[in-house]
Amino acid sequence: MSRSGKVTVVGAGFYGSTTAQRLAEYDIFDEVVLTDVVDGKAEGLALDLNQSRSVEGFETRVVGSTTGPDGSGYDAIEGSDIVVITAGLPRKPGMSRMDLIETNAKIMRSVAENVAQYAPDAVVINVANPLDEMTALAQLVTGFPKNRIMGQAGMLDSARFTHFVAEKLEVPVGAVRTLTLGSHGETMVPVPSACTVNGQPLTDLLSITEIEELVDRTRKGGAEVVALLKTGSAYYAPSAAAARMAKAVIEDSGAIMPVCAWVAGEHGIDGVYLGVEAEVGREGVRRIVETGLTSEELAGLVEAAEAVRAKQADVVDL
Repeated sequence: MSRSGKVTVVGAGFYGSTTAQRLAEYDIFDEVVLTDVVDGKAEGLALDLNQSRSVEGFETRVVGSTTGPDGSGYDAIEGSDIVVITAGLPRKPGMSRMDLIETNAKIMRSVAENVAQYAPDAVVINVANPLDEMTALAQLVTGFPKNRIMGQAGMLDSARFTHFVAEKLEVPVGAVRTLTLGSHGETMVPVPSACTVNGQPLTDLLSITEIEELVDRTRKGGAEVVALLKTGSAYYAPSAAAARMAKAVIEDSGAIMPVCAWVAGEHGIDGVYLGVEAEVGREGVRRIVETGLTSEELAGLVEAAEAVRAKQADVVDL
């Protein structure tokens, strides 16, 4: 198998370490770097992952590095093609994603400054919450072209929507196609008009009320997991989504996927990071795909854009 490139995962919590595991097991990268501020944690997890290589059959090498507030340890990420930022506090029961904004903004500033220094050519995939706002802050701090900064939201939210539909209709998840756009939060915009089951419109199989119930559960999908876990937040589905985005970048696949990307006139919306469908490749976002939306879905997307625009403006001073 041909391997190429270097990918870094910043933050070795459950989310970050699981993302690193998925990326390593793809066996398409030369190297996966995992960093964390807890002394020895990233190195220990990297050693553990490397010792699984013969069992799982992959050759990608995993490197761990402890990073400090002075930027020490970040030299390990030098030359990364992709950086996945998972660093930040997770939600606790009863918390919204926005409750994390001030604390995670400080963490993001520090991480982004070091990414800009050591991996100036990288495509950045942000997964830290609040997602849309932290993605915008990562771009502001790094100064990278906007197409090289994107956030993981729609991939995860669509995966949750797909699961709920498959469960409701008792069909394989592979038979279901769903789509969510907008923000990674209360103004998430699931797109029922683009949802199908074995090619049949979802609206032919479920009532509007039933679809709305699934949409509402999708919006609250992360909170539902947090409430059940009581400590920590989701990481299996989120890491799968982030890893798949990184795979599309390194393979220059041109895959069409819902991500948080800079919108500049598409859908009549301008100047904001927002969940939209995009074509993803080595340069990050190649182009925004203007998905056909109903008037109601488009109105929801415009509403989401204005809601996140205000919050993204706020992060400049955090």
